[in-house]
Amino acid sequence: MASRLNPYLTFGGDARQAMEFYREAFGGTLTLHTFGEFGQADAPEADKVMHSMLETPTGFVLMAGDTAPGMKHTPGNNISVSLSGDDGAELRGYWEKLSAGGSVAVPLERQMWGDVFGMCTDRFGIPWLVNISEPQG
Repeated sequence: MASRLNPYLTFGGDARQAMEFYREAFGGTLTLHTFGEFGQADAPEADKVMHSMLETPTGFVLMAGDTAPGMKHTPGNNISVSLSGDDGAELRGYWEKLSAGGSVAVPLERQMWGDVFGMCTDRFGIPWLVNISEPQG
């Protein structure tokens, strides 16, 4: 898979409804995963969206999730830029450049869903999410 760059929206508890709305607006295939699916089945947020992705017939990709437990939802500051793909060397190179001089919120390392993931804010204040998946086939 080639690397992709797309917006990542964060919601305060209504990510499912928002993403269903965007699917109605743009069409396409929507996948949703809850916090409960990833080891937090007993948490109050278990039914909230940890990650979702809408892929449209025109090639649009929109990702979103509800604010993670322990983090504050701040409307106006609820959009990040997502870089994802399976070319680890390429994506690690982007990570190194984007995080240099900025701040790292989540180090680029293997996560509970199996991918390598990190969150940083570049030196200009733009939040970035980098996700490296295993190459397919």
